[in-house]
Amino acid sequence: MISLSIFSPARRRALCAALLACSVSATAFAADEAAIKAAVESFIGGNGKVESLRKAAIPGLYEVALFSERSGRDILYVDEKVNFVISGEIYDTRTRQSITQARLDQLSAIKFADLPLDAAIKTVRGSGKRVLATFEDPNCSYCKKLARDLQTLKDVTIYTFLVPILGPDSELKARAIWCSADRSKAWNEWMVNNVRPTGEACDSSGVDKARALGARINVRGTPTILLSDGTRIGGYVQPDQLEMRLAQVGKQ
Repeated sequence: MISLSIFSPARRRALCAALLACSVSATAFAADEAAIKAAVESFIGGNGKVESLRKAAIPGLYEVALFSERSGRDILYVDEKVNFVISGEIYDTRTRQSITQARLDQLSAIKFADLPLDAAIKTVRGSGKRVLATFEDPNCSYCKKLARDLQTLKDVTIYTFLVPILGPDSELKARAIWCSADRSKAWNEWMVNNVRPTGEACDSSGVDKARALGARINVRGTPTILLSDGTRIGGYVQPDQLEMRLAQVGKQ
């Protein structure tokens, strides 16, 4: 700890004033933070909770991170009185990147080792040394295209999380696949060959767990691919591009 005695009396007074101002500012922000959180939650009703609040890159605005079990994670921007609420992305014109999406990715990041793999369908081909996870809906056309492509991958372990987001029929198929004696076979038979799953009713809480995970890490569309280094690929990707990404991870 640095002693103030090393400074001149005038310098000590200036430092003390600055520290006091910082303390008052921090206290004021804490009070404002509570008020802003309360006002935002009142505005959105029961459609989520405020996860975090911080000053935005734009002066006068606050970034509010929200989470809902139903719709996942989102970001709003508000003024200090919450007279105005802004929903949408903010772009940095210097980098041409969305700072909103960058923040969402940061908040939604998850280590591959932290994935609840017991809630996924495991498919192993060859040595299985290359690992990836996918989040898919059984009625998603691009997921079916991806499933056909994944058949050609060698020495890979694929963990498929079922997130039926396209309606009631997706829900029925997901649970039937989960309740099949061989989940991997049932999944691939349906996605590649259109053989409808026939699994009988069982404890299909794995589907619920996968959907909750998808909401927590902000999976908003299918397919979403997660590589073993935490890299996320949103949407369908060509087989050669996926091979390239897997090779890059393997070199790390």
